[in-house]
Amino acid sequence: MDYFHLSMKEHTPEEFVNLAKGSSKIAISDELKKRIQLCRDFLDNKMKNQKEPIYGITTGFGSLCNVTINPDELSQLQKNLVMSHACGVGEEVPVEIVRLMLILKVKSLSYGYSGVRLETVERLVEMFNNMVTPVVYQQGSLGASGDLAPLANMTLPILGLGEVWFEGKKYPAAEINKKFGWEPMSLASKEGLALLNGTQFMLAYSIWNLTKAKHLSKLADLTAALSLEAFDGRTEPFTHGVHAIRPHEGQIETAVNMRKYLEGSEIAARHKVHVQDPYSFRCVPQVHGATKDALKYIEKAFVTELNSATDNPTILPEEELIVSAGNFHGQPLALPLDMLSIALAELGSISERRTYQLISGKRGLPSFLVAHPGLNSGFMIPQYAQASVVSQNKQLATPACVDTIDSSQGQEDHVSMGANGATKCFRVVENLEKILAIEIMNAAQALEFRRPLKTSPVLEKFVASYRKRVPFIAEDEVMYTHIQNSVDFVRTVVVD
Repeated sequence: MDYFHLSMKEHTPEEFVNLAKGSSKIAISDELKKRIQLCRDFLDNKMKNQKEPIYGITTGFGSLCNVTINPDELSQLQKNLVMSHACGVGEEVPVEIVRLMLILKVKSLSYGYSGVRLETVERLVEMFNNMVTPVVYQQGSLGASGDLAPLANMTLPILGLGEVWFEGKKYPAAEINKKFGWEPMSLASKEGLALLNGTQFMLAYSIWNLTKAKHLSKLADLTAALSLEAFDGRTEPFTHGVHAIRPHEGQIETAVNMRKYLEGSEIAARHKVHVQDPYSFRCVPQVHGATKDALKYIEKAFVTELNSATDNPTILPEEELIVSAGNFHGQPLALPLDMLSIALAELGSISERRTYQLISGKRGLPSFLVAHPGLNSGFMIPQYAQASVVSQNKQLATPACVDTIDSSQGQEDHVSMGANGATKCFRVVENLEKILAIEIMNAAQALEFRRPLKTSPVLEKFVASYRKRVPFIAEDEVMYTHIQNSVDFVRTVVVD
């Protein structure tokens, strides 16, 4: 069995997403184990010698921060915290994303700024390595004092509480704990707070969304090139000199991709009667490119977060400090998450416009891309369905981070709403898969009406691969299965 060793080095979103989707196991490096133990030892010594209250360690939480807890009740304090905060509601979080949460929580705690015991971190590792996945719910986090509710639900199995997924079935956590000989843990001071504070719910969704978004951004360029060919579009708008004088990186990169995908095309090389193309074709570099530029900023923010410690209070053993601050606040994720939703919604918006042009009976293409329109409706309603999803994405792209609401009797008086931003971005990503899938259906269909002319070798190979999943439609037939097969193609196709 392969082991992925977590260490102080910077890890990438792709590494963690692949871990969550696969069967590899994780291990904590010796360096991290030493850091965890050093921090715990410092905290234990500090508690023996300090008389002043330490937030969340010898006090209550939130607006109860001024209530001092007796030393013999500190473990119960942490258990009570986890139980009372496990208030997740709504749909369940997908198993792969909960597995990401586990990895990210282990990574954050292992920096040695959280004060947890090594055995507590190792229990999370054992759960991940044995494919024991806590049941977590999508709603309940304000994205401010960390993702309190979802992380509490994630933590319950450590206490022998809550539920888990194991081998495709849902079980009471206590039952699976017995299977592996795991006794319910008695949390030490600070541990419940360290497990619940942090941005791992938001962050798991963030890097999952980002990884898919990068794939969809590449596929959007390829799909646009195919639609351009099917529409008999012009290639001049992708001329290098045009973009060199407005040198946004993403714009230049997109133009390069379009030229690459169209190279060697008979359709592109033939004489064009029309002088211009609609914006949805002509402005692909500008629109797709802006999304690429946004993705670079977004990825930088997400990578920084996944290589950070984000709970509170922050313990700094080297400086002999325990500081109650705000590293759990989700604003550094909330803004880029909203930007990601907007950037991807725009890819979907321009995709639908290209589809609309293809079915409009222009440039020698039959109305609705079927040989006998009237008797056949052809591709009329796939565009309806696509438009519906595009419109939903526009609604989902409304920023969540501009909202806030008081909690904990006003102690937590500005929240990021990053968790809501994360889950709605997840829906935007899934919607974009459907939108591009329908554009590809239309573009591949339209291309057949250009035969015997051929498009570029790259696009011919792409269409041949697509045709193994989705056929040419000669006469009306049930379409939703073809749309689903097209979505499956979008999710699995490799784009160079």
